[in-house]
Amino acid sequence: MAIRPFLNGETFDPETARLVGVAFETARAAVNRPADLSDEMIARTIIERAKAGERNVEVLCEAALNVPAGAVSAPNPPPLPASPPSKPDSLF
Repeated sequence: MAIRPFLNGETFDPETARLVGVAFETARAAVNRPADLSDEMIARTIIERAKAGERNVEVLCEAALNVPAGAVSAPNPPPLPASPPSKPDSLF
C-alpha cells in the first residue's frame, strides 16, 4: 500500500515524497501486529514529521513505530509537567 491516499492534498518535492514513501513501507513492514498500529497512524506521523522538516527515513520510521495506539504525536510534543517539589523532611 502506498502512502498517497493519506496525503490529503499535502505535497512534497519528489525526493521528500520518495523518502516519505520508503519510511511508510518500512514502518508497515516492521509492525508485528497490525491491529496495534494502523496504516493511517503510521502515515500521519510520517507526514507530520516530514512537514516539520525531518528527512531521515530511519527517524521517520522510528517515530511512526513509537506512536501509542490511537494517538499521533506532534513533531515537537510539549514537555511533560514538572513534578511538584518534594517537601523537605521535618527536622523536629
